[in-house]
Amino acid sequence: MGNLSACGCFSFFPSKNLGGAGDGGMITTNDPELADRISILRDHGSRKKYQYDLLGMNSRLDSLQAAILLVKFRHLEAMAQSRRRNAERYRQLFRHAGLETAIALAVHPVGMPHVHIPFVITPTQADPLLGHPSPHRDPPQHSLPSTLPMLPTLFGLGYRPDAFPESEEASRQVLALPVFPQMTEEQQEMVVDGTADFFV
Repeated sequence: MGNLSACGCFSFFPSKNLGGAGDGGMITTNDPELADRISILRDHGSRKKYQYDLLGMNSRLDSLQAAILLVKFRHLEAMAQSRRRNAERYRQLFRHAGLETAIALAVHPVGMPHVHIPFVITPTQADPLLGHPSPHRDPPQHSLPSTLPMLPTLFGLGYRPDAFPESEEASRQVLALPVFPQMTEEQQEMVVDGTADFFV
């Protein structure tokens, strides 16, 4: 993992496959010079306390987060299996709810099992969230409501809204459903029932 390019970046945000109790992350690389530069940048740009070689940041992973992650790492494969089980259960529940024509589920290559962070669905009709909201449930949420080049902080890059049509379409359509390892069948049934309110 993480060896497909110069460096690999991993998020330990609590909702991720290996999540801590707060923010955190890790960068892996086999380039000694890059590793040295990253190490300096994460600690205020300093090799020696109060001496700064680079303009860095405070991005050190604290000991408490590291301890939590080390314990959870032992259970990573079991948690991944639970996410896959819940994903398959979603597929069955959506079929039983008669939603096969209303939503499309992500298809993954054979032999490459996917570990879901959210369970992603795509409406095959107009955006259901703009239709009739349920008085009893909150609507499902768009996973990524905007593409990165369209964020105000990145307008200076000069991209037009039509520069990435597939990404723009996905940002308007893709919906993210919870699929955390401890999720029960009853909780998933509630999610599917609530989602069905916006499609049926």
